[in-house]
Amino acid sequence: MTVTAARDTAVPIQTPAPRTVGSGRAGRIWGQVLLYALLIVLALIYIYPFLVSVSTSFKTDAEAAGDPISLIPSVFTVAAYELLFSRSDFPLWFMNSAIVTICVTLGRVFFVSLAGYALARLHFRGRAVIFALVIAVMAVPGVVLLIPKFLVLNQLGIYDSYTGMIVPLLVDAAGVFIMKNFFESIPVSIEEQARIDGAGTFRVFWSIVLPMARPALITIIILSFQGSWNELSHFIVSTQSPELTTLTKGVASLASGQLSQGSQYPIKLAAAVLMTIPVAVMFFIFQRRIMNTTQGALKE
Repeated sequence: MTVTAARDTAVPIQTPAPRTVGSGRAGRIWGQVLLYALLIVLALIYIYPFLVSVSTSFKTDAEAAGDPISLIPSVFTVAAYELLFSRSDFPLWFMNSAIVTICVTLGRVFFVSLAGYALARLHFRGRAVIFALVIAVMAVPGVVLLIPKFLVLNQLGIYDSYTGMIVPLLVDAAGVFIMKNFFESIPVSIEEQARIDGAGTFRVFWSIVLPMARPALITIIILSFQGSWNELSHFIVSTQSPELTTLTKGVASLASGQLSQGSQYPIKLAAAVLMTIPVAVMFFIFQRRIMNTTQGALKE
């Protein structure tokens, strides 16, 4: 009887309560909300100094010194911009930077494309050594080369001239590296077909391969424009005449108090804001192209 009673006693089995679909969806939604909130906070931290620069450029000097980080000027004025154009050589600085930047950008696109194509397609003795040296140049800090650069420019007789400002910037190791890797992604069969039709090496490069490398070219254009526009150390060691002062040197002189005594925060930041506009416009126009550097490369 005892055994039978024990067998007849049913042990209740507890099953876990099923999770509702709504709770899982709510968790994902809250996770996305927290992620976007974190991204917004980081974006505000990153962009806040630029907003302060724009706001301060429209303040009076007294307000900028007394309340430098406020975003809304109590007295809106453009006196800093008027002073910048009337008492400084800002138009001359802008013109010099524009001349150097345009020449460097066009020349660098041409030369790094040639060098990248040669390293990617032409088979010659020492190609691997040359490419290794190009990579090694990328690892050398630019400050180390300032004094040798000055000595070479002075020895060649191009110191304190547009030539000395432009020529050393015409080739960039990073640009050669980018173009070489992109050219290697283009099938060799396309070039062989063009050579069968009688095209030479330069004709194949200029008419066939280079148009296919448009995304990489746009990347080089943006990086070259931005790099040469914001260059400072090279212009310090390559020029000394006030007539060849670029925006970076001019803004640096404003920051050291060239115009007058006092903080002069509005005029300094007004110059910085105007200097930022061309690079920002260039980047926002071509930002999708610079992110898609593999577009246009065909695969076998």
